[in-house]
Amino acid sequence: MRIPRPLRAAALVALPAALLVACSSADSGSPKAGGSPAAARAGVEAEQPAAAAAPEEATTPAAGDTPPPEKVRDAFAGLQATLQDGCTTEEQCAYFLGRVYDELERLDRAMKADPKGPGHFPEPIEWISGLRGTIGPDRSYPNLKAHEGELVGTRDRINTWMQDHPDDYR
Repeated sequence: MRIPRPLRAAALVALPAALLVACSSADSGSPKAGGSPAAARAGVEAEQPAAAAAPEEATTPAAGDTPPPEKVRDAFAGLQATLQDGCTTEEQCAYFLGRVYDELERLDRAMKADPKGPGHFPEPIEWISGLRGTIGPDRSYPNLKAHEGELVGTRDRINTWMQDHPDDYR
């Protein structure tokens, strides 16, 4: 089908004009143009057909939903990632000790939430609890540094225990 020359010319003029209007109306919501971003969003949302909108209940979790508990294997992988680290500088040591502590806490939460139940991981949970009691609530670098041996020792003991229980992290 051949489009007549006058219609082609009109289309060539109308298209840039339509784009110019579209860009201008989109900019009217920017603070520089004097409109509010909320007003621009409201205008855009009002222009969109309702059929094109995705149902929110299918994509957005309810306010009371909580994410599923972390898997033991994922938490254990985080702990294993600290095996090659250590204290070389004070700054790096502060990061390392804090990370080991955090990874042990993460593993403790995962083991307690595991479908097999916390009774499936009695030793690691007990060791982490003992470490928590030894370190106390002070998570400062000087306190963690004072308990470096307990932190690293607990990590290593749990690593050995988990290696003897491969079904729990694979």
